[in-house]
Amino acid sequence: MKKDIALILLLLISGLTAADKKPNIVFFFADDQTSSSLACYGNKIAQTPNIDQLAAQGVRFENAFVSQSMCWVSRTTILTGLTGRSFVSKENSKQVIPDTVETLYSDILRANSYRTGFIGKWHAHMPKGWKREAHFDEFEAISRNPFYKEMPDGSLRHETDLIVDRAIDFISEQKDGQPFALNLWFNACHAEDNDRRPGIGHFPWPRSVDGMYEDIVFDAPRLNDSGIFENHPRFFKTTIARERYYWRWNTDEKYQTNMRAYYRMVTGIDQAIGRFMKALKDKGLADNTIIVYSADNGFYMGNRGFAGKWSHYEESLRVPLIIMDPRLPVKQKGEVVDSIALNLDLPATFLDWAGVEIPKHYQGHSLQKLVNTGKNKDWRTESFHEFFSGRTMIPAYEGIRNADYKYVRYFDYDDYEFLHNLKSDPDELVNLADNPEFKEILQEMRLRADLKIKELGGQFKPLKEAVADSTSPFPKASAYVSHKPDKEGFVSLIPSKKLRNWAGDSKYWKLKNGVITGQHDGSLKQNTFLSWKGSTIQNFELKLKVKISEGGNSGIQYRSKSRPDLGLYSVSGYQCDIVPDNVDYNGMFYEEKGRGIIVKSGNKAIVKDNSAVELISELPKQKFSAGEWHEYRIVVKGNHHRHWINGQLMVDVVDQDTKARAQEGILALQLHAKQKMTVQFKEMRIKHFDDHLE
Repeated sequence: MKKDIALILLLLISGLTAADKKPNIVFFFADDQTSSSLACYGNKIAQTPNIDQLAAQGVRFENAFVSQSMCWVSRTTILTGLTGRSFVSKENSKQVIPDTVETLYSDILRANSYRTGFIGKWHAHMPKGWKREAHFDEFEAISRNPFYKEMPDGSLRHETDLIVDRAIDFISEQKDGQPFALNLWFNACHAEDNDRRPGIGHFPWPRSVDGMYEDIVFDAPRLNDSGIFENHPRFFKTTIARERYYWRWNTDEKYQTNMRAYYRMVTGIDQAIGRFMKALKDKGLADNTIIVYSADNGFYMGNRGFAGKWSHYEESLRVPLIIMDPRLPVKQKGEVVDSIALNLDLPATFLDWAGVEIPKHYQGHSLQKLVNTGKNKDWRTESFHEFFSGRTMIPAYEGIRNADYKYVRYFDYDDYEFLHNLKSDPDELVNLADNPEFKEILQEMRLRADLKIKELGGQFKPLKEAVADSTSPFPKASAYVSHKPDKEGFVSLIPSKKLRNWAGDSKYWKLKNGVITGQHDGSLKQNTFLSWKGSTIQNFELKLKVKISEGGNSGIQYRSKSRPDLGLYSVSGYQCDIVPDNVDYNGMFYEEKGRGIIVKSGNKAIVKDNSAVELISELPKQKFSAGEWHEYRIVVKGNHHRHWINGQLMVDVVDQDTKARAQEGILALQLHAKQKMTVQFKEMRIKHFDDHLE
């Protein structure tokens, strides 16, 4: 009898201990990911089985938003529990008020027995002298630029995979009995803004997803009608959101290539999460670990003629939010919550899960009741949204949103107002601010916005400097969007010191005194390339000087494309050959990894469909000595290609092969394999002509 009583007491104590055990918290945080890019949110293309499984076993929020669609502000909101205007100076919106970041939610968890970790993208602007490492037990910032990190053995590892590698190390060192809270903040799916080569340059993906989506032809952006863009006020149409549209979405080739790359980044995150979940289970921690998945802001994906995420529109503000708590009752698993959730709510939720009192100054609320029951009768029905970061480049606004209407005003532009009926116009295509039928609703929402702004810290000071245009709404050449030409219309492509604007294997490419040198000792097994990261090119005039060693073989690639299937730095496409020892090849019209030799030097020709060549006439041939500088010049307009060396026309070709020819692509320099050689380039300048030339 005594043994039975003892056993019962032991079981009761064990049950109480399990019930009182604090849960572990893992927060996966993606970058620039709108909710529509996940299968569990209805995307028919995205392959995200691990994130979908989290949604199936947990709760998915249908209406999750950020208070401000800007990386650093959104992240600081989560760290502090405050909206942006509550933690920045009203005189300088990039300056964080020190008192507001003295204690982060991670500090409160640490004070309540949690082991805390942060791995990944930080990007939070903090006061001078503020030490981020002091706010976590384990801290490692892993950034992009580049996404591929060199490992001790010389191999490259994508930041998404590296973050999860470190996360698995973190839980492998976890002591029994102590709860942990781990932040895994990815850089994906953010573009590599300084690398505008479509695909693996602009949206670098983990190599484990190579080839995925290659057979997919993506539909054009749903809100792609030109009238949607043109209907915006001018200040909308000249910002960096339009400038970056020309980096990544303005042509079908660029759009398709970048969409495939973006989706690979999404799936790369998903695979990394799957790997972590397995490690969590193997460690025996899965049954008491809450998983949260969200993103710092939405993403236009080319809609409305914009790139980025900086506006009041739904695609900018909406983010995925999935919470998988293994302790949930079966009936709650897989539920979808329609209530408005904000990034502002996450720190309060983390503390609530830990059984810690939520600071009174926190402006968000715990989501725990919504997760556990799907209901909270006292929950918000309206949310506040704003943008103020980078006000001289991106229009700043403030406003409120509820289930029926959204009201915002762009306060640096004479309080230009938008009012959208979200029920009848969910795409926000009609601005009702000047419609007299909605005057009362406008006034009511304007007043509520005023009250909320006062509550959160008040208005920003007026700008002291004029807002400059980032681009023309319709630039003649997209390559000029980010590169201003000199008086002669040219842009210099070779920097004076570092190869910042070029991508290539540093084992073979160097820069010194304004001269790019490609060199190998004969051991190079496959052609390697140095690609310009500045822009794609279409119609142009390129001038440069080249010197190559005797027996060398090189080329100038243009309208080409990256070929990660062949190698990280591989390129295929049009080429002007550099082969001084061969008068037939030097300056010829060639296509790397394509049609091969198309027209040899000394010929004027037309390339017909099926690559048939019709010779029109012969041009003079001349041998140019190796080991000396020679000026190469390439002019391409539409389908007309001409190559010169030292002022002598080498080829003059019209490419009418509609299936094989390219209208746009990247610029690159080739270092040919096998033969020991040195090739040098200097004084490289390019002039861009209108994109739309026949």
